Order: sequence, then structure tokens, then C-alpha cells
Amino acid sequence: MPTTLTAFADVTTSDSALRRFLHGLPGVDAVGLEARAASLGTRSIKTTAKAFAIDLAISMIDLTTLEGADTPGKVRALSAKAVHPDPTDRGTPMTAAVCVYPDMVATAKAALNGADVKVASVATAFPAGRAALPVKLADTADAVAAGADEIDMVIDRGAFLAGRYLETYELIKAVKEACVRPDGSAARLKVIFETGELSTYDNIRRASWIGMIAGADFIKTSTGKVGVNATPANTLLMLEAVRDFKEQTGIQIGVKPAGGIRTTKDALKFLVLVNETAGADWLTNHWFRFGASSLLNDLLMQRQKLSTGRYSGPDYVTVD
Repeated sequence: MPTTLTAFADVTTSDSALRRFLHGLPGVDAVGLEARAASLGTRSIKTTAKAFAIDLAISMIDLTTLEGADTPGKVRALSAKAVHPDPTDRGTPMTAAVCVYPDMVATAKAALNGADVKVASVATAFPAGRAALPVKLADTADAVAAGADEIDMVIDRGAFLAGRYLETYELIKAVKEACVRPDGSAARLKVIFETGELSTYDNIRRASWIGMIAGADFIKTSTGKVGVNATPANTLLMLEAVRDFKEQTGIQIGVKPAGGIRTTKDALKFLVLVNETAGADWLTNHWFRFGASSLLNDLLMQRQKLSTGRYSGPDYVTVD
């Protein structure tokens, strides 16, 4: 199979070439996209399948704290919860990752103490992305040096919306290179589009292809810091993109919806979207994540209800 570099070398030679490629992608049927997302959201998951899906969703969470008031104590507590989400039931899966600001990476890494939970760090002047390229690369390099296993970067939405597609591509490519450690290993890169600011589904499709061509390991909907974040429709569109990209290149890219997914019912709808659109290959936390914090509490309450037959309520799970 061709690699991203060989398969798309011609389209990244100039801004005009990349623009021709992106504007040559099929237009998005917004009505059809939203109707399919809504239809898939009506699928029912019950009993044994529901219990499996809840555990799967827990294992896919990037447990996140991205606040100005974050403290080392809060990050240590969040890390402990990632390892043992329900202290009363050690059979509860660990979450996929803990996601923090770069200055908290070392704290999270130490708190996890070798547990099978990744440390993800936002970077590139998250959430607005309004900084010079050297600052963005230094932000990334600092997080990687502190031990980050994954980097969640934001694109420059201003550049993208102004049609400077090659600039967007080159930013992602440069950050990808900054994720490489001196020993040759690399942090996985998640590229955040902030879909709520991209205005159209066509723009989301174009951003998805830029991210994939530039070497993203994941494409991610949102920062969680704007009014419109992950939706079934924009996530479905991105799942279609990674499916089509794999068909063309043989390279699999992950998807991470983030922001606004708070209930078990919502999470299960997204898992149906994954299975029915991209396929079962994406139903692992290596290829699909939820960017969330409050979602975990609802999943734990629903899990407790399935095992005990009664609803314990929010006082029986820790508050993040």
C-alpha cells in the first residue's frame, strides 16, 4: 500500500494543488448526513451487549482536566480515577488516557506510576491556537520531553478559513515531527479541528483530509471550549473520512469526538456510529476515544445499575 507521502505527494506541492484536491472532494449532503446520524442513534443496545459497550466506552475515555485552576493534587486525583474508575469494583476497565496541560504532564506520569493509561497533553497554544509556530513547536516539545504519550494539537482555524490550506498542512506536519523523541519513538498526534468554528460540513471534510495527509494519528472534533463541540453528524463525517482514507492508503487513523458527550446513552450512540460507519476495526481505544470527564461518572452509575439492579446515584462516584 502507498504511504501518505507517496500517495499525496502531488497535492501538497503548492497551496493551489492542495486547494484543487480539497475542493474536488465530494460535497457533503448535509440533510442526508444528519438523517443517517439520527437514524443510527435510534439503535437499541440491551443487556449483555450494553454491559460490554459500557466497559468499552470507559476504556475509550481520555479523562480530561483543562482548567486554569488545575493543581497537582487535582491531576493526581484524576490519574487515580483513571486507573481505578470505581474503587468498589476493581473489574472496571481503566480509561485510555489522562489529558492535561503540558505543565501537568510530569505530575500525571508520576501519579500513574507505570499503569496502562496514557498521558495526553494539549499543545500548540490550546485552545485558540493563536501563537507563532516556534511557540507551538516548543509547547509540543516540552510536553513530549515531560513524558507525554500523546499530543492533542489545535489547527489554526483562521488560516484554514482564509483558505491557507498548505499552511495548515505544514503546521500539522511540523508538530508531527516535534512529537518524535531522540530515541526515534514518537508521541501519537491528535489533530483538533474545532468543528464548531469551521461553519460547514464541507470544511470539516476538507480539514479531515488535511490532517490525515499531514500524518495525524487521530482526527478530533473539538477542544470542548466552544458552544458547538462533538455531534453525531460531524463525528459520522469524520468516521467516513478515516474509512475512505484507509481504503485508499491502507493507513488507519483514529477519531476522537470531544466536548458535550455526557451520558451513557450518548456514548453508546457514538459507538454505533463507529461500528456502522468505519467498522469493528475502530472499536478499540487505540482508534477511538471520547474526550470527556463527566461522561465517566454516568457510565459508572449505569454499570453499577446493571450489576446491582439499582441506581446508586451521583453521590456514589467521585466528582472530578
